[in-house]
Amino acid sequence: MASHFNETPVWFITGCSTGFGRALAQLIVDRGWRLVATARDKSRVADLAKGAEDRVLALDLDVAISAQVEQAVAAANEHFGRIDVLVNNAGYGYQSTIEEGIESEIRDQFDANVFGLFAITRAVLPIMRAQRSGHIINITSVAGLIGFPGSGYYAASKHAVEGFSDALLAEVEPLGIKVTCVEPGPFRTDWAGRSLRQTATQIDDYKDTAGKRLETTKSNSGSQAGDPVRAGEAMIALTQQDNPPRHLPLGAWGIDMVLKDRRSRLEQLEGVKGISAGADFPS
Repeated sequence: MASHFNETPVWFITGCSTGFGRALAQLIVDRGWRLVATARDKSRVADLAKGAEDRVLALDLDVAISAQVEQAVAAANEHFGRIDVLVNNAGYGYQSTIEEGIESEIRDQFDANVFGLFAITRAVLPIMRAQRSGHIINITSVAGLIGFPGSGYYAASKHAVEGFSDALLAEVEPLGIKVTCVEPGPFRTDWAGRSLRQTATQIDDYKDTAGKRLETTKSNSGSQAGDPVRAGEAMIALTQQDNPPRHLPLGAWGIDMVLKDRRSRLEQLEGVKGISAGADFPS
């Protein structure tokens, strides 16, 4: 590990029962490091502690419940005395057209993906500030950088985390705390079957855009190119760097899409530079 961590760092991971969280948690245990494994039902992560009871603390945590957030962070700090890496992984997807989005579904997603992540980060920051070290890894998505048809509200939740992370890094980097957003593309997890809600497209005008995407998301599940274990290894590698990147898109599709999008945006911005500068008062 980098010099600001001791030999057996403490990782606090939200959403460890399946997917990225589960794969990463197992890698941490296999390395002999210390782990706070959280899930809405801790019995689903209890097996991670078998044979490693002195190093693994399993906790109930629904990040959308403020009292559980405070309790989990306090329990972790009391048990291990520090938190070196926070991985904000808990959350889920919601797909619908913008027009057909359901208010309650949108708000529930923001409670988990955005406000829950904000809350757990606020709770952990005093510990990392006191240590003058730490690394916060926020799992967003390629959708946190690019909006795709059918995923407008999901993209909005992940874009919110990206903006939050920019400001967070500016505030905590002088205190020795690192911040990275990990932006996965399609990975072979059960996300589409377990962590995805959908509102079916009923409006014909959207059938060939958002509607088509909603249909293919679940049908392609299980054949994605991304390997969750290799994603976990990449996240571990981040914490071993003295100057980790602010962004880490994961998977060949993901990095290609992000680079293409950013190059296109830069080209567009160069094209409006004169209009932009012309909005100032004349000098």
